[in-house]
Amino acid sequence: MFEQAVIAVPDTERFGRIQKQFSTAFSSAEVEVFLNRVQRAGLKVRDFENVLKRGLLGKATEADYQALPVSDQALTREKFLALVEMVELKLRQRYAKIYSYY
Repeated sequence: MFEQAVIAVPDTERFGRIQKQFSTAFSSAEVEVFLNRVQRAGLKVRDFENVLKRGLLGKATEADYQALPVSDQALTREKFLALVEMVELKLRQRYAKIYSYY
């Protein structure tokens, strides 16, 4: 069975703030609002860097992300993409345009 390696995060404060924004955006009460904002911005939901640049995950989140070491940035992107894929199927179908790859 695959077991993901534990990677130490040196800047836990910034990393924690970003993860808190993710938790808020993907909470059951807010996920549809987040997806709607992504759609109105004309972005694909998996386009993490542009979602950050547009401030859809909070205005300070991009600065926090840029201040992280590259390894933590990769871990952050991975966490975001995992949350994108965990959105319930009903919402993914409703927002199929932003979930599509083309």
